[in-house]
Amino acid sequence: MLIDYKNATIYQDEQCILKDINFRADEGEFIYLIGKVGSGKSSLLKTFYCELDLDEAENAVVLDREIMKIKRKHIPELRREMGIIFQDFKLLHDRTVYNNLHFVLKATGWQKKDEINTRIDEVLEAVGMTGAKESLPHELSGGEQQRIAIARALLNKPKVIIADEPTGNLDPETAENIVALLKGITRTGTTVIMSTHNIPMLDKFPGIVYRCENSTLTEINNKNI
Repeated sequence: MLIDYKNATIYQDEQCILKDINFRADEGEFIYLIGKVGSGKSSLLKTFYCELDLDEAENAVVLDREIMKIKRKHIPELRREMGIIFQDFKLLHDRTVYNNLHFVLKATGWQKKDEINTRIDEVLEAVGMTGAKESLPHELSGGEQQRIAIARALLNKPKVIIADEPTGNLDPETAENIVALLKGITRTGTTVIMSTHNIPMLDKFPGIVYRCENSTLTEINNKNI
């Protein structure tokens, strides 16, 4: 089990965002979080990588760490075992694609130039962007930038990819291609947890579905959406 929450609760500014959260994620699963804006999807995702604290929980384990007890100095190590993808890409716009990826690898402890270059080539090939190495982000389309963001998330061979509305700024065709790419990543054993408003994708790319609604999190069947 990669993530296991039992009866967890999230508060922000003394307001209960989600209560009695029961959530599980195992190896190679493709998991959707759906719900209205403000329903708690992003808040839940942020607790997985300790950007936001849980307030209480019977059990809260992420990648073998009890995150209610984790020390701040150990959070970077936890995050290195994850890939995090955002709606707005968060690429460094003054650097080429290569230098965006190089920056992450150096920051996470990679030292050998040959190994760095090989890994960059591998992730760019995995997302179909081998020709973009020397491009600046603004020279790429939104879909291409999101592919680079996915490549960045793959660099350290994560056990879990957390994607917060990764298709929110994309046209329908590009969005479908991005979800197909993320779904394909699960075949390597990596788990993908994705928040989305793009409900038609749930039929095209089936997975486990959780709904955030009225401060609760419920696992649902696709047919009940």
